[in-house]
Amino acid sequence: MKSPVIKRSIVIAGHKTSVSLEDAFWRGLKDVAGTRDMTLSELVASIDTERQHGNLSSAIRLFVLDHYRGQSAEEGKERNATRDLISTRPAAAMLGAD
Repeated sequence: MKSPVIKRSIVIAGHKTSVSLEDAFWRGLKDVAGTRDMTLSELVASIDTERQHGNLSSAIRLFVLDHYRGQSAEEGKERNATRDLISTRPAAAMLGAD
């Protein structure tokens, strides 16, 4: 049985290191790097310099989790704002009636 954890080598600040992550976290990390117009190495290097404790793999998992939690929270705020706007408008105004 194949392990869901994938080990990859990455260069951080000129040094080669190995990082073991589940494929879903690798995909999420690549997605975040792409949206920030960064290379994977650049993003991992920034995560590495900002981590407070724990190993790099754990720091990356927490970073990806926080990213998607924040994205989900923003989408929830937008949905709530739209719902609030619709519920406060009179029905006639929503239908275009005068």
